[in-house]
Amino acid sequence: MIFGKIEYLNLLPFHVFMKRHAKSSQQSKSMEYYKGVPSNINKKFTSRKVDAAFISSVAAQKYSHVGLGIVAKKEVLSVLVVPHDESKQDVDSASSNALAQVLGVKGQVMIGDKALRHYLQNKPHVDLAKEWNSRYDLPFVFALLCFHKDKALYKNIEKKFLASKIKIPQYLLSKASKRSDVSNVEILKYLTYISYELDFKALKGLKLFYKMNHASKNLKRG
Repeated sequence: MIFGKIEYLNLLPFHVFMKRHAKSSQQSKSMEYYKGVPSNINKKFTSRKVDAAFISSVAAQKYSHVGLGIVAKKEVLSVLVVPHDESKQDVDSASSNALAQVLGVKGQVMIGDKALRHYLQNKPHVDLAKEWNSRYDLPFVFALLCFHKDKALYKNIEKKFLASKIKIPQYLLSKASKRSDVSNVEILKYLTYISYELDFKALKGLKLFYKMNHASKNLKRG
């Protein structure tokens, strides 16, 4: 089975968990990984070239998912709109581009590790998750762990991951730091802004986003 792997810092704790889980799970040992940015993983999943992945919430609506996602309770630091003469989307993104349109925030959408570096350099920006929360007092769900088959496997992963206290080994933290050009200390601080559980408020926020995104699309067509 093939799992789509997004190597952004926001999923580092999940990747650490999966590395450990694979050692004790026969099914996980058989997993192969396809690496890519969110927009690319979305395409591979919808074309069934990967069996499961964290799929951008805007693309995940019609697919089966477990109770895991990438959730920002308030600010997220790595999904920004930066000042620009014209509105520009991030080709790596899906949900963030849609969120900027729903919120009516103009500028250049920037996601992932490059956005986090922009934030850490104190450059001008709007944090889209913070803007969403300030308006609706709800978390924003950027992605959902979706699957095509083997529901029991992914429900088991959900249960074990949410019950685990993930400590990132120093060597993996240093490796992630070198790849992302973000310091170990800043990575750990950043991860405190990320939640993975689709609780009641997260699901309420997701439902509102779907409703608003649908209305935004209809307005464009009109």
